[in-house]
Amino acid sequence: MSHQIKGLLVALIIIIIGIGGYFGGLAYESWFGWISFGVLVLSVIWGVVYYAQQLDGRVSFGDLFVHGFKMSIVTVLILLIYTVIAVTLLFPEMREKGMEIARQRLEEQGKLTSDQIDQTLGVVKNFFWPITIGTILLGNLIFGCIASLIGAAVAKKKPVNSLDQLPV
Repeated sequence: MSHQIKGLLVALIIIIIGIGGYFGGLAYESWFGWISFGVLVLSVIWGVVYYAQQLDGRVSFGDLFVHGFKMSIVTVLILLIYTVIAVTLLFPEMREKGMEIARQRLEEQGKLTSDQIDQTLGVVKNFFWPITIGTILLGNLIFGCIASLIGAAVAKKKPVNSLDQLPV
């Protein structure tokens, strides 16, 4: 199974969980966002270990890391495309609902005045797409990188002597 197929499957799982959370009213809970990171990390580790098994352990740490990171990149790109489609076409109310919840949380903290909250949310509204894209790219790629490192470290590898590969 290629890193593209694995990345696609992971993205689909994360999207399904996200849609289920949205319709279940959990999408705006602070802990719910961590589920997608958990799925990504566990899936990339599994994907790297499985890749090593497919090649009977005849891979290097670097090969395994690159496979996992490529898998993460595919997942992140699909999630990015899905997010743009979801926020603009499928669930346009998601953006406004998120702003309302952010306002409530800022008000509950009691650290900002009403004007400061309005200014903060105005900045967030103006920079919604750069913040959203940056969060998806950086957050998922960082977790994907960590998972790739863990997967490459735990996967069983058989040392390969490059001199044995030379024709006699």
